[in-house]
Amino acid sequence: MDGYIHKNAVAYSTLLFSFGLMTSIFNFYYVKLFLSVYGISQYWFNIAQLIYLLWNAINDPLFAYWQDNCKIEIFRNRKTAILYGAPFFVVSFLLAWFPWGDYNETKWLAGVHLFVSMACYDALYTFILLAHCALYAEISPKHEDRLRLTKYSQVAGMLGSSSVMLAEFLCDGLENMRAFQIYVLILGVLGWAGMYYTATNVRTAHDLKSASIPQYLPKSDASPDPTVTSIFSQFIQVIRRKNFILFVTINFLQIFHNYYLHNFLAIFADELIPSRAMPKLVKKLLYGGSNLLVPVLVLCLSPLVAKRGYYKVLLWSFYFKVGTAALMFIFGYEWYWLLVLFFLCDRSLHKAIFNFFNLVVSDIIDEDQREYRRSHPLSSSVFGYNALFTKPAQSLAPMMIVAILEANNYQDRLAEDMSVAQHEALKAAIFSVACAIPFVVGILQVIVWRPYSIRDSHRDDNKMY
Repeated sequence: MDGYIHKNAVAYSTLLFSFGLMTSIFNFYYVKLFLSVYGISQYWFNIAQLIYLLWNAINDPLFAYWQDNCKIEIFRNRKTAILYGAPFFVVSFLLAWFPWGDYNETKWLAGVHLFVSMACYDALYTFILLAHCALYAEISPKHEDRLRLTKYSQVAGMLGSSSVMLAEFLCDGLENMRAFQIYVLILGVLGWAGMYYTATNVRTAHDLKSASIPQYLPKSDASPDPTVTSIFSQFIQVIRRKNFILFVTINFLQIFHNYYLHNFLAIFADELIPSRAMPKLVKKLLYGGSNLLVPVLVLCLSPLVAKRGYYKVLLWSFYFKVGTAALMFIFGYEWYWLLVLFFLCDRSLHKAIFNFFNLVVSDIIDEDQREYRRSHPLSSSVFGYNALFTKPAQSLAPMMIVAILEANNYQDRLAEDMSVAQHEALKAAIFSVACAIPFVVGILQVIVWRPYSIRDSHRDDNKMY
């Protein structure tokens, strides 16, 4: 069994390597690309984000239900979904980096480009990620095995997330756009290869039970012709449970914080830390190093999670988030090295904790299966219903930050048409946001997370599907 888990952990985590290559680049650079390179206006940025928010809310539960209940092979088989979805995901990743025309003459075209890029990317990302997340819950029901999957995934993620640091050194970020475009093309090929390996090599516990069936789909839980009533009934059964509601709430806050960090760290650091204060190399290491530090933190925290459980570790991280934000605000943004440390801690610890959220969802899936005596877990559906309520945070975070930047004349800053007093006001606003988001988010997460009741799964390895 150990060999089975080891091989599956390698195969499972290879897709995380591919995701790390592409998602790190996309999330870190796409807002800066459209704001600073393409020059998109706030109006078209918000229009694109609002349409994307609606699309984002629809596609996650739709794909999730199809993957758990549909008879079509590409939907009901996790590995087939990854295999055939991979090349389309690579194409969607590449859409953003190549301009469609002159955006100075056709402002609306930048908005259309942004929406199409985000919608296609998210749809394919969701399609593959739901299948991959479902594999996490289905490879093994044991907490120990799931924690091992998390550790392997972090090693793969560390290698993949180095793509941002390499972009900073090889292409100087977005400064050398031609080199950057060649770079993302190479990343796309490598990303497809990793997803292909996962799709052709990973195995689930259900595969072992029935080697003649390439996927697990009991007839008792997947009717040939699902009705609107059955879909709605399953949806209500999942979302009405207290632990699901509590987790979705903290996950929404975590994703809001996550996308603020992904999209605006480079912009905030460029404004708050002048080039005279420290070498440019430090910023490059901050942007790329924060990604590389995440897997190290996950590996260091994994023994603590195994011993104390994810409930306590998550709660402690929320307290830490509140404390560091308060201290940074007290010191002020002119403590540049402390500010670099704050950004590094805020981003790396936040993302490290986020990697343990799959343990929470897996326990909620197990709880749902036991409660309703299902013969197979609704893995994709639970992940999809979670995404239905949390994905809007991906749009709300950039919309809110861009509105604050525009209210403080950020476009004038890009055009280098700003007085000293206006620049100081812009920096003060940016610093306030940088401290307020982790502080407020952390307090809300502490309040919401405390009543969560599945706290001892790390002591119970006797759960059975």
